[in-house]
Amino acid sequence: MSAISYIIDVLLSLALFVVLARLLLQWTRADFRNPLCQAVVQITNPLILPLRRLLPPIGKIDTASVVAVLLVAAVEAACVYALAVRAFELPPPLQWLGLALTEIARTLLRTYFFAIFLYAVLSLIAPGGYSPLQSVLTSLCEPVLRPFRRIIPAIAGLDLSPLWAIILIQALLILIP
Repeated sequence: MSAISYIIDVLLSLALFVVLARLLLQWTRADFRNPLCQAVVQITNPLILPLRRLLPPIGKIDTASVVAVLLVAAVEAACVYALAVRAFELPPPLQWLGLALTEIARTLLRTYFFAIFLYAVLSLIAPGGYSPLQSVLTSLCEPVLRPFRRIIPAIAGLDLSPLWAIILIQALLILIP
């Protein structure tokens, strides 16, 4: 039974990651002509497009994407809870909401942890080069790294802002129950 719950947890975590990635790419105004962005859009369209017919955007916020993130997180929280309890029952509503929001926060922090790590490694390996991944990572990571760069200057041309951002993200992950 633990293997089945692991597989379900991993698949739902990946679904939450992809839907959250679409929302983050929209918020950071990433170039959606990028092949990686197009892949994220095509994967998430079956969920987002029906929601978009029901939920109009509010200003610049795509409510369909926000609701999709909440829905996938709620389904993941319910499935993990039901499999862990082994009674296959849903959690109480407030606990369910708390579990879903906690999972969104964890997924968001993990996404930024790996994005900043890859961004830093790519900037060391191929500085100034272009790849579709580097373009997406730049649009995702620059808004997060900009405040760190204001506080921590580069030392001998070496940008340490990704290191401090990763340390802060790890500290936040430790604090989340």
